[in-house]
Amino acid sequence: MTTHTIPQTMTAWRQHAYGPADVVQAETVPVPSPGRKDVLLKVAAVSLNSGDIHLMRGEPRVVRLFFGLRRPRTRGRGMDVAGTVVAVGAGVTGFAVGDLVVGAGEETLAEFVAVKADRLTAVPADLDPVIAATLPVAGNTAATILDACGVGEGSKVLLVGAGGGVGTLTASLAVARGAEVWATCGSRAEPVLRDLGVAHTIDYRTHDVASLPAGAFDAVVDIAGEPPLEVLRDRLREGGTVALVGGDGHPFWGPFPRIIRSLVLSRRARRFRSVTALTKTPVTAELVRMTAAGVIRPVIEKTFGLSDAGAAVAHVESGRTVGKVVVVAG
Repeated sequence: MTTHTIPQTMTAWRQHAYGPADVVQAETVPVPSPGRKDVLLKVAAVSLNSGDIHLMRGEPRVVRLFFGLRRPRTRGRGMDVAGTVVAVGAGVTGFAVGDLVVGAGEETLAEFVAVKADRLTAVPADLDPVIAATLPVAGNTAATILDACGVGEGSKVLLVGAGGGVGTLTASLAVARGAEVWATCGSRAEPVLRDLGVAHTIDYRTHDVASLPAGAFDAVVDIAGEPPLEVLRDRLREGGTVALVGGDGHPFWGPFPRIIRSLVLSRRARRFRSVTALTKTPVTAELVRMTAAGVIRPVIEKTFGLSDAGAAVAHVESGRTVGKVVVVAG
């Protein structure tokens, strides 16, 4: 039986106030004990998401009603995690010490983390945990987007703001489903997206979405959150769907005013859908299988060591990443 030495303390990246990246600092804290249905992971890799940045900054302000009015209730950052099981709770079946797993939890930007066992899936030996760590949040979001829009073989899809983690995974998954994908992005992301099989890339700095063909797409995925809703809707064919995914929106209400307005603008033949993804273990397991088989290819722009996780958070906060940023802890 594989055994692991578990120390009493560890390094974790935490914050005690809302703010920019420099509020997240390394601290020495006790190693958590797994609950009855938890497993304790020795963290191998943590993928950062835009959601980590929103929670760090407490923006939009409405999120503070749920996550802490004056300071974040959950001090540690990080959601995605891949790691090795080093202890299991008394009620856990299906995982054993030594297993390599991936999933989503809380406060994963640390050396060890306790995660609910039902939020984890096994990682095959031939899949790098650094790559696996990119899949839970962004991959589930990508799958939810494409399912909401009914994207499949022969679909024509426009991704608006496709250069980040969600965008590149959505592009790769849509191509794998047999869709023809167009994407607006920054110039640095264009060769990356073309390498994933995107048919047409458009530099958003030189071409407006309104200049793209009207009535040409079965699905429009708005990750940028900037183009006018009418412009997005008018790119659709009859029966098409606009998926609203990202964007900062109102300082207090965030994307909610835009979402409400989209309901007013929806038509029976051209509708809007607001997408909020929850990580589902069966979806993550399928994404792991597809990645291990080479069917989809997550894009990793840069990796950082755990000791340099503050720089990783700042890099994601800049909003200029192409693909994913991963902190390697083990």
